[in-house]
Amino acid sequence: MDFQLSQKERMLLEDQKRHEQICVEKYANYANQAADSQLKQIFSANGQVEQEHLNSINQLLNGTIPQTGGQQGQGGQASGGQAKGQAQGGTSSGSASKSDKDMCTDMLMTEKYVSGAYDTSIFEFQDTRVRDVLNHIQKEEQKHGEAISQYMISKGLYQVQ
Repeated sequence: MDFQLSQKERMLLEDQKRHEQICVEKYANYANQAADSQLKQIFSANGQVEQEHLNSINQLLNGTIPQTGGQQGQGGQASGGQAKGQAQGGTSSGSASKSDKDMCTDMLMTEKYVSGAYDTSIFEFQDTRVRDVLNHIQKEEQKHGEAISQYMISKGLYQVQ
């Protein structure tokens, strides 16, 4: 065990674990429902990074500091690039139960909430290494929101005033 969690730190990580589980589920569902292939790719890429976040939180709960470079950073970068029109592959499925705009709005609100929860949690941890991991995850959550908002702006679904 690399470090010991206080009761409060454990509780905060359990909350973040649940948030990550919900993000993984939502992104998987929305990647299947999205009509636009570019949006499918953004949701899929973000969902993969959310799974990495979940794995990192589980490692922290087990008292181990996870690696935060490599794949996690690449996943965040990939989703941001795709929002600028660099999506790869995918096919359209016209059987979406929610509109692409509604799914984007939901995920943007979700990412804002999750990022804010990380911001609060970071200040409660004593171990700098844990704070660094949580800060890394929070930055990737912000990249997810950026990818979604850039997609929405590019499609005329979000008006910047």
